[in-house]
Amino acid sequence: MIRLGVVGTGRGKVFMNPPEHTDFKLTAVCDRCQDKLDLCKKRYDRDGTLRTFTDYDEMIHSGTVDAVILANYFNEHAPFAIKALNAGLHVMSECAAVNTLGEGVELCRAVEKSGKIYMIAENYLFTKVRLEMKRLYDEGELGQMLYGESEYCHPMDNRTTYTIAPGEYHWRNQIPATYYCTHAIGPVMYITGTMPVRANGFVGMHADQSYRGDELRGQDPVGVIVSQMDNGAVVRTMQGPVRVPSGRTCIHGTMGGAEIDRMTGNLTVWHDGSNKCGQPSIRTYNPDWPDFGELASAAGHGGGDFWTMYYFSRAIKTGEQPWLNVYRACAMSSVGILAWKSVCSGGQSFEMPDFACEEKRKKYENDNWTPFLKEGEDPAGKPPRTVSPWKPTEAAHVKAREVWESRHYWGLGFDQSVIDEFYTGKN
Repeated sequence: MIRLGVVGTGRGKVFMNPPEHTDFKLTAVCDRCQDKLDLCKKRYDRDGTLRTFTDYDEMIHSGTVDAVILANYFNEHAPFAIKALNAGLHVMSECAAVNTLGEGVELCRAVEKSGKIYMIAENYLFTKVRLEMKRLYDEGELGQMLYGESEYCHPMDNRTTYTIAPGEYHWRNQIPATYYCTHAIGPVMYITGTMPVRANGFVGMHADQSYRGDELRGQDPVGVIVSQMDNGAVVRTMQGPVRVPSGRTCIHGTMGGAEIDRMTGNLTVWHDGSNKCGQPSIRTYNPDWPDFGELASAAGHGGGDFWTMYYFSRAIKTGEQPWLNVYRACAMSSVGILAWKSVCSGGQSFEMPDFACEEKRKKYENDNWTPFLKEGEDPAGKPPRTVSPWKPTEAAHVKAREVWESRHYWGLGFDQSVIDEFYTGKN
């Protein structure tokens, strides 16, 4: 069994009950809040061996774990991953892998030096419809990609955003509209095997901000990225909390195309009259899982949470880096960074670092440009939004504080109702 430590008791809960065929045993959990750790121990410590830590350094040097899964804050993954790799541990990191290009260089060096497995937990690759699209592409039915589109649009009501983002300077309230990009660009990279080599970024916004109402998050409502891929294809991706949810992915190839319907989730495959693949000119269907269907269907994110755990454990067992290796992780994460640089520079195109080549990546080692702000910090030309200055209304602050206090954020502890919500998966 692989002794597993999980960092973060929010999103991290999904990794604390490892499914069959993953060979993980949960042995440690780390979080800054002792109350949450106590709840995890009560729920997941089946044999009395689970240890909890409020200090990350203590956990990774405790001798109790072989691998860690990082489910901490979006813009803090790379430093935690590098520490674990330097301690001789395998790492699976939630998205994004890096917050700056310099972090990407440092992370790649740490993986290479350690010889340990590193994987990004990009789960949107592994829905059954996208796995089917990859099968079609690998078998040549679609030919080579000429153009692709992929979207990750996830609107939330204000109360939900208050709940998952405690504080005006929480990363969810400060993230630029292009940064949460791996759910969109990742599937295209996986299906086609291509890599982004250049990116441009754009945002959709309106000067009149009254439509925001009592929103607390300050990002532009939608980010669009146009990426040039290493095979010459162009890919448009979109992400952000726009009003219509979408998980659509579309591939236009030299032999045909395939598209996920944003509302039904069905797959449509089409060919023109010149196609010689022996398939109908158009067909729409909902494919089956290629394997482990029952386990995947029971997992979150359309089954992706099972497959990331499965591939991480398999990589550790075989000693072979997974498809979602550090170089692809850094590239798919950096698309959002380059796109935001593009937005801030008026649409200039930016080249993707070659993270696999030390000679080429070295010039980015000190690139620590980031728009994530700390309280009172001057944006200095790199704000997390284009509409600036913009401040949430006082009503938004009042309503958010009511939610935070009701859920006992800020280290105030938990009451029984919160414990009950934890066990029913609502917290």
